[in-house]
Amino acid sequence: MNVEYMKIKRSGFVPLALGSGILAAAFPVLNMAVRPERYLNLPGSPVEILMQANWSLMAMLNVLLVVAGACLLYHIEYADNGMQKMESLPVREGSLFFGKNILMALMVLAAFVIEAASLWFCAWHWFGTGAGVRMEFRGQMVLGELGKSMGYSFLVTLPCVAVSLLLSQVCRKMWVSLGIGVICVFTATMLPTDRFLPSLFPYAMPFQVLPGTEPEQAARYLWAAAVEAALAGAAAFIMIRVRRWFA
Repeated sequence: MNVEYMKIKRSGFVPLALGSGILAAAFPVLNMAVRPERYLNLPGSPVEILMQANWSLMAMLNVLLVVAGACLLYHIEYADNGMQKMESLPVREGSLFFGKNILMALMVLAAFVIEAASLWFCAWHWFGTGAGVRMEFRGQMVLGELGKSMGYSFLVTLPCVAVSLLLSQVCRKMWVSLGIGVICVFTATMLPTDRFLPSLFPYAMPFQVLPGTEPEQAARYLWAAAVEAALAGAAAFIMIRVRRWFA
């Protein structure tokens, strides 16, 4: 992990992740500030209302972060024949792939923390009516529900992370993997999120939200996310072996 961090230290990957998180976090604040009357009278918990109203755009920004970040992480490997030089070192390409998965997941997690803070602020500022012990208890409930919801969204984003890094590993040209990723993102926006099979597309999974989803359905999405991430990892190992055979 230290080697990976040293390689991306000057690549702009960390500012990209933080900037994307801040941009996504700004949307619910602006949305509530401009038209609060549209949401304050809706039924449901504050977290459910905020997630249903804002998560589509926030998820798209998160997915674009993953696509751009994956391209950047492997661009620094292929630039100036860096990957060929890495092959001469006692470093396995498989560990390189999984190291980048961990690094990308940590950056996505950092963006999610920023976004969760923004949603908590919106819930506290616009939905926090009341006073005293009752308000304090409600705030704790909102915090717990928000933590579960963001944790669920983070887990269903991991297949997108793995697939994006797989594409960037296969495509030596950064613009090719970036173009494929952008096409996948816009394809995901056209798929119906209320149908199980189409929503299993790795780039469509991050658009799922926990509030309002049946527990059995949420569990199926989590299992599907685990399977997709594992398949992407297996495909990465296969591609590494195939590339060595034809190198």
